[in-house]
Amino acid sequence: MEILRKYFTLTPLQEQQFAALGVLYPEWNAKINVISRKDIDNLYEHHILHSLAIARLISFKPGTQIMDVGTGGGFPGIPLAIMFPECKFLLVDSIGKKIKVATEIAQTIGLQNVSCVQERIEDEKGTFDFIVSRAVMPLGDLVKLTRKNIAKQQHNALPNGLICLKGGELQAEMQPFRNIAEQTALSTWFDEEYFKTKKILYLPL
Repeated sequence: MEILRKYFTLTPLQEQQFAALGVLYPEWNAKINVISRKDIDNLYEHHILHSLAIARLISFKPGTQIMDVGTGGGFPGIPLAIMFPECKFLLVDSIGKKIKVATEIAQTIGLQNVSCVQERIEDEKGTFDFIVSRAVMPLGDLVKLTRKNIAKQQHNALPNGLICLKGGELQAEMQPFRNIAEQTALSTWFDEEYFKTKKILYLPL
């Protein structure tokens, strides 16, 4: 929890909800593996704070609609939904047991602004201001599958589009979008060693 307070000012309710994640994720992970067993001890740094890098890139306006593609157990969607209670989040994953974990956790901490759906992204018909994801697939594939889901009307400081959390070498993946995509190193915002190789990509669509 301390690591979140280092970078964000939280309301008492947000404090309570983020603290609850530290109990709920290890419990659920013991039953259904959504985070690598070795990594569950780094939940706050590697998963929750990593998800919240999106909140450093953009402060979503109330009423913004966001879809999290390939959410797994709820990242980045659940931390973002805690941070932006006046925005609506749809968490999508094709694996039912992962969606079960995300659903149960969102309900247990009282998140009213989250829906979780088991489906393939190809089948989702809704439109959203932003689509977020964490290393779910190469950027080109994600653009092909989600372009149809980006709403035309703009509400935020950044134009509607894709926001992806990625690690490693992204040169080839970025090449087709080099004139429009923006890439930011997470080490710009967070000083922990883990974030040295992590990046956030924003692509207006």
